[in-house]
Amino acid sequence: MHSKVKESKKNIVVVGGGFAGLKFVQQMFNNKYYDVTLVDKNNYNSFTPLLYQVATGFLDASSISYPFRKLFRDKGIHFRLAELVRVDTVHQVVYLDQGEIKYDHLVFAAGARANFFGNESVRENAIPLKGIEDALFMRNELIRTVERAAIESDPAERRKLLTVVVAGGGPTGVEVAGMLAEMKNHIIEKDYPELKGANGQILVVDGNPVLLAPMSKKTHKETYDALINLGVKIKLNTRVLSFTDDRVSFSDGEAVETKTLIWCAGIIAHTFDGIPVNSLGIGNRMKTDGFNRVQGLVNVYAIGDISIQQTDDLYPAGHPQLAQPAIQQGRTLAKNLLTLAKGKIPTPFKYFDRGDMAIVGRHHAVADLFKHKVHLSGFLGLLGWLFIHLISLVNYDNKIKTLYGWIIAYLTKDQALRMLFKHKQVNNTADVK
Repeated sequence: MHSKVKESKKNIVVVGGGFAGLKFVQQMFNNKYYDVTLVDKNNYNSFTPLLYQVATGFLDASSISYPFRKLFRDKGIHFRLAELVRVDTVHQVVYLDQGEIKYDHLVFAAGARANFFGNESVRENAIPLKGIEDALFMRNELIRTVERAAIESDPAERRKLLTVVVAGGGPTGVEVAGMLAEMKNHIIEKDYPELKGANGQILVVDGNPVLLAPMSKKTHKETYDALINLGVKIKLNTRVLSFTDDRVSFSDGEAVETKTLIWCAGIIAHTFDGIPVNSLGIGNRMKTDGFNRVQGLVNVYAIGDISIQQTDDLYPAGHPQLAQPAIQQGRTLAKNLLTLAKGKIPTPFKYFDRGDMAIVGRHHAVADLFKHKVHLSGFLGLLGWLFIHLISLVNYDNKIKTLYGWIIAYLTKDQALRMLFKHKQVNNTADVK
């Protein structure tokens, strides 16, 4: 009996191990109906809401990352370190840069990348923040830039080096600006006495009339005031037009001389060969029904940022591309596939909005919970933000490392992660004799 069940197992391939993909896989641990294979270009899961703390040197990358193979140990899940090249939805095969896999069900959970809105000068010169690689690159670039400023004798050039523009006034942009301000106020002059009294600024730019636009009016004001108190300058109702020759130009006609533009202004879903254009919606997101089935395709599903589901009356334009919708969609789709395997009727996805949060520097956080019915701010908001983010990390190792890092940073107004690690370039060209 057991061998028959095992032989009849169907294959599920999951592309992407972010919030949606990982939650889906976790619901499938040691199930008796499906063989599940997760495909990801990285061999680890990372907690993306804390990327900015890695990028600013307040957390180590290992604090917010954990290897898939260790997570899946003895859980009946397969893992493939590979990138998806194309999918054949007729013969139900995914072609990877490392082989191919036949599937019975295909789940896209590959998330999104930075959206530069067709602006080539920004794409070529700005620093995005979507993954661990981006965070480590940003950290290294910030360190290099400050080191250059420390030996720069020209005041104008030094000011340019010490000026940072953050494009985007959402949670990531606000949190990056807050952390950079904390570094400027408490760390830079201690580490770099040469920069005592040097000019420089941190500037946040957003096209909306307020910061953290989806949140409450109370949050808009508190966030604005908190950043201003940290010394951050803010430009609202303004977009970045270009970034060339160390000059960021804005839609209001003004410009700032800087070496660093951090791009937190939008995302666009990943696309894949084999998925027809008529299955894609706004922001290249795959159009799905209430059960996360991709429009026009059979046995293909999409969850998280890569999916746009417009069947929910409360979200006619689709759910926000945030962690909670992704987690809930991953959980619901897994439960529905297990329900179908048992011959029962699945239930359509319904999003439960737990709220939004953001932290501004060391002392202030804001939270609008349960559709803005509960508002937290200040130290109480900070405790709430710390608790929610801590329990959301995937493993106790991550929780302990992160909590330790936060305690040290909070008590000392400092941290010790500002090392510049370089990759050795290996020449693989064989000697010709």
